[in-house]
Amino acid sequence: MKILKPKFWDKRELNLFSLILLPFAFFYQLLVYIKFSFVKKKNFSIPIICVGNIYIGGTGKTPISIKIFEILKELKMNPVIVKKDHKNQKDEVLLLKKYCQILVPKKRTEGIYEAIEKNFDIIILDDGYQDFEVKKNINIVCFNSKQKMGNGFTIPAGPLRQNLKSLDNCDMIFFNGKKDLDFETGLKKYNPRLEFVYYEYISKNLNDLKNKKLIAFAGIGNPENFFEFLKKNNLNVVKEIKYPDHYKYSKKNLDYLIDLKKKYDARLITTEKDYLRIDSEHRQNFDYIPIKVSLENSNFLKNILRKKIS
Repeated sequence: MKILKPKFWDKRELNLFSLILLPFAFFYQLLVYIKFSFVKKKNFSIPIICVGNIYIGGTGKTPISIKIFEILKELKMNPVIVKKDHKNQKDEVLLLKKYCQILVPKKRTEGIYEAIEKNFDIIILDDGYQDFEVKKNINIVCFNSKQKMGNGFTIPAGPLRQNLKSLDNCDMIFFNGKKDLDFETGLKKYNPRLEFVYYEYISKNLNDLKNKKLIAFAGIGNPENFFEFLKKNNLNVVKEIKYPDHYKYSKKNLDYLIDLKKKYDARLITTEKDYLRIDSEHRQNFDYIPIKVSLENSNFLKNILRKKIS
């Protein structure tokens, strides 16, 4: 059973729950270090761009992978996204398939070899920063302005999959939000070579929802970011409902939401990933917002990509 992310993970001040769980976090990091030390990296004959995170879930890897795919196409390249097959991430695969070419192997290395055989000339590795077997040409780590690094602890004491020292292997930080020099300075203590790319989310169909009452729901890593996006765009959200990441909506869940729709005389709005998890029988009752990435400086990113993969 999936659970919602603990609230104390994102509290900046020291928390009793985090202190209690710190020994388990240290043990977890020891396991990660052992794995990193003993895994032999493989080099491949094709450039690999890894879009990953160290903050667990909800950092925008999927829309960033799509954006990089689009930019590589503009650069006259033939990219493919390789995403390891996870049973609980079928929604992300469906979303990526709508916009990109994608391979979904059991192992990332198998997907890379398949991409080479099929004559793709560059790979976007969706997730995989913690896959130490694959040698990458560009490592990207994603953050957003609301959660940033949470309380700074690794799981289970906090939301980080690796500690901040792991950014030594990173080339670029994608940051959803306004320029944050304090955040840049903090991360550059661990890696002074880091390049920062800032972006915002945009959507083209918001006018259809203006002056409408909305019930917003989401089962993503950070549902509150979706709700904030709606309100930032002056949409009238009368109720917010959170579900765990990659939540599989049952008939009971959907019927409950439809009852709320009637009660509030409102429209049901969710993310595109959530919409893809709703069965076809119920979809006519729901709306979704397709969110895209708008880069602060797309030429800056293009120049970095050219430099790193040439």
